[in-house]
Amino acid sequence: MIFLSRLIKLYLLIVFPLIGFAQKINREALVNRHTIVVKSLDTLSSLTVGNGSFAFTVDATGLQTFPDYYANGIPLGTQSDWGWHSFPNKENYNIEEGFKEMESHGRKVIYTPQFSEPNRKRDAVNFLRQNPHRIHLGNIGFELYKKDGTKADVSDIIQINQILNLWTGEISSQFIFDGQPVHVKTICHQQKDLIGVSVDSPLLKTNQLLIRIRIPFPTDKFLDSGNNWTNTDKHNSIITKQGEKRVVVQHRINDLNYVIGFSSSLNVQSQIKQPHYFTIQPSTSATNWSFTCDFSEKANNSVPLNFAAVVTNSQQGWNKFWNSGGAVDFSGSTDKRAKELERRIILSQYLTKVQGTTNTPPQETGLTYNSWFGKPHLEMHWWHGVHFALWGRIELLEKSLDWYKIALPTARKIAKRQGFRGARWQKMTDNKGGETSSSVGSYLIWQQPHIITFAELCYREKPTRQTLEKYSELIFETANFMASYAFFDTQKGKYILGKGLIPAQERFKPEDTYNPSYELNYWYWALNTAQNWRKRLGLKPEKSWQEVIDKLSPLPVKDEVYLATESAQDSYTNPLFLTDHPSVLGTLGMLPETPMIDKGIMKNTFEKVWNVWHWEDTWGWDFPMVAMTATRLGMPKYALDGLLMNIRTNTYLNNGHNFQDQRLRLYMPGNGGLLTAVALMCAGYDDCKEVNPGFPTDGTWKVKWEGLKKFF
Repeated sequence: MIFLSRLIKLYLLIVFPLIGFAQKINREALVNRHTIVVKSLDTLSSLTVGNGSFAFTVDATGLQTFPDYYANGIPLGTQSDWGWHSFPNKENYNIEEGFKEMESHGRKVIYTPQFSEPNRKRDAVNFLRQNPHRIHLGNIGFELYKKDGTKADVSDIIQINQILNLWTGEISSQFIFDGQPVHVKTICHQQKDLIGVSVDSPLLKTNQLLIRIRIPFPTDKFLDSGNNWTNTDKHNSIITKQGEKRVVVQHRINDLNYVIGFSSSLNVQSQIKQPHYFTIQPSTSATNWSFTCDFSEKANNSVPLNFAAVVTNSQQGWNKFWNSGGAVDFSGSTDKRAKELERRIILSQYLTKVQGTTNTPPQETGLTYNSWFGKPHLEMHWWHGVHFALWGRIELLEKSLDWYKIALPTARKIAKRQGFRGARWQKMTDNKGGETSSSVGSYLIWQQPHIITFAELCYREKPTRQTLEKYSELIFETANFMASYAFFDTQKGKYILGKGLIPAQERFKPEDTYNPSYELNYWYWALNTAQNWRKRLGLKPEKSWQEVIDKLSPLPVKDEVYLATESAQDSYTNPLFLTDHPSVLGTLGMLPETPMIDKGIMKNTFEKVWNVWHWEDTWGWDFPMVAMTATRLGMPKYALDGLLMNIRTNTYLNNGHNFQDQRLRLYMPGNGGLLTAVALMCAGYDDCKEVNPGFPTDGTWKVKWEGLKKFF
């Protein structure tokens, strides 16, 4: 027995270090070595507290004191998953006004493109793109005054030292104003749309520090940074309650009505300075003041929480988060990039939790500011959500999946209108699954199988009858559309995808495009997976699905390289086709190996794309996609070089946000994609025999991980 025990110990000592989790990772130390520090009013270093359904973003003062100054950086937003608004549809615009017919295989198919010519049709499609949209619920900032009564400017805030404690979700902000110190703590409740704030400063005694609540008006623009102070006559804000320690502001704008409740540790006085502009000031002499501020659709009659209760809640919530799911530790690595990759991993976990665990698919700029009018894009839901499953946090992915049941009637309606069966999932949508117009989105199809991916991930984690029954309708209706969308070409004897589509690489005209490589393999994998769900439920295979599976067009090849689409034989010679997403790599990367794929040709394709692509014209999730493809091809050096490529759209700011350009200063699909790629690089995929397949074995990387899941 003693000898056997020693053998077991020897086995554990040899084998467990190889698979990366012999010694449990000190998660608190791992997270805390990437604490964010801000030393200036850097408009790209805004910090956010939140809970996934509500987020509150602050400047270096710890509140939203300078929203105009930060508007073109990471804006100071306050957004929630329920805060949606629509401008009145006075002209009675409807989606039918944006319909456009396209001929496909001898019949007319109705799409909803975006029009540019100045007429009612253009106005109708623009209105439907703009509405509904998320709104900024309110700006909560300091009102700071110098001794001479003049108001503070950004240049008056000096000696800044701001820290985001990722382990507890608390922002500590220190600065000097008018010769006096100010220390602020900002935190968010993990179940309620509520922030807690404490302030320590002698400025409280001299009445130089007040709180300002200011409510902006939503714009009808592509971007909304939450600082539109015009149109004051088009919405209404009033104080409905004013007690010694409680002030309630009610805001009504068209179809949205909500309240902002302010609860103070000290007696306070409130004042209306301008329409939608309120100040709150302690009426007692003190140097310490704490308060909470809650946002709700209905008046909150419960006993207000105090700051200490919010602190405890946040600490407990974040402790639970960081101690759950996966963790990756690169300490001991000699590759100089290891520290930066570890930083991106930690900050991306924080940001995706805070910004993207809502009851609807997230928007690409999370809950910080509006892009694309605040609407989510379903093709991006893959990048927002898959990593939660691979990092052992399936419940955070599932939060958004019930939305598909809400959106199902509209998806069915779209499919029926176009002459297909099942449900066609739209690209650009809203909190209720509404349809909108888009010159690109109407033709995309790669979002269609995503719900099958999500459901299969859920089943792998919870392989029960309950899981099967929960998602089977969504899967079957999705597969019905996919099978009916494929067109049987009698001359080729094959089913083809298109014409009438735009692939994930949005560089191709819908009227000319057919058989994109990535979408073909996604169709094959998803229909097979749908058949497996029928088998699990004891049902017979669906004949129409199997017909498409058996006769689907092969991936298009030219010169032993996969083409972006069969219709683009000049995929690698036309400069236009060497920009945007190199989604041909997603064929094996985002997707597993199937009988559709020849790995030799796929390796040729990777090398071709690597050498000729215009990487400066790409997006944040393209680099994780490259890393996943390289990992599946057994090319770990390229996996790391791709994931950490020195390109502007692969920039990760001090606060962890993936910067794209002056329009998209943050881009959540990049953060989610990075986490998905790292999980694959560590834990691998089905039938993968290598340990840490995305990392070289030359000793430069010491990879320790725990709690990650294999991908398909």
